[in-house]
Amino acid sequence: MEETHRSRLTKNGIRIYEDADFQGMRDAGAVTAQILDEVAALVVPGVTTGELDAFIERRVVELGTKSATIDYKGYKHASCISINHVVCHGIPGSKKLKDGDILNIDVTVIKDGWFGDSSRMYVAGTLSRKAERLIEVTHDALMIGIEAVKPGNTFGDIGAAIQTYVEAQRMSVVRDFCGHGLGRVFHAPPNVLHYGREGTGPVLEEGMFFTIEPMVNLGRPETKVLGDDWTAVTRDKSLSAQYEHSIGVTATGAEIFTLSPTNTFHPTYKKP
Repeated sequence: MEETHRSRLTKNGIRIYEDADFQGMRDAGAVTAQILDEVAALVVPGVTTGELDAFIERRVVELGTKSATIDYKGYKHASCISINHVVCHGIPGSKKLKDGDILNIDVTVIKDGWFGDSSRMYVAGTLSRKAERLIEVTHDALMIGIEAVKPGNTFGDIGAAIQTYVEAQRMSVVRDFCGHGLGRVFHAPPNVLHYGREGTGPVLEEGMFFTIEPMVNLGRPETKVLGDDWTAVTRDKSLSAQYEHSIGVTATGAEIFTLSPTNTFHPTYKKP
């Protein structure tokens, strides 16, 4: 898909968008966040991940958008659903949720040519304390990363902030997957690492659009991809969690495009 004619590229190949482009990202992000809010009521023991995905696919269409993941590199579903020790890219299917399962649901829609990409954690039934703590740390790591976003800082500042916080909680940051630029394309420069050193990497500029989406493991950071060429799991079978927002760099910081309209981005908050 063609980029907006008003945008430009940095020397690192990162696209800089105009003020008017922020509205397209707000609109796409709002649909994604709405769907992620709505699916929460269906996350209960006994439901299959395929049933959750079918609901998501139906709502994508009903809300006048298109799934970015269906037919992307041969993928057949409107979401990725990653349970317990699955780090990311879990494929929906016949697996039923069990009491105590934690899961990440990742949805990306296209609205008027703009991509809205977000994921968050859900709980089926009773939440264990160790899983609750993992979810809390991962959520807070994302928000700490977003706090590091402002013109003049670097992408290394984002990664360092996330890594420092997570490792202080005696958890680990996955290094095999990262955030990415987006806008009128699904994936674009830069790679947004969730670890690193302060002051390294490209400098943040107003008008950059990208995702921050840390994956945090209770155990070691190593992952492996299963034979389906999609599903990534922790090598040590430890629990993993992920949170993702799409953001734009503003003159003073970051605008989050995928905020939950009902303030249920974090599953331990009381539902309205």
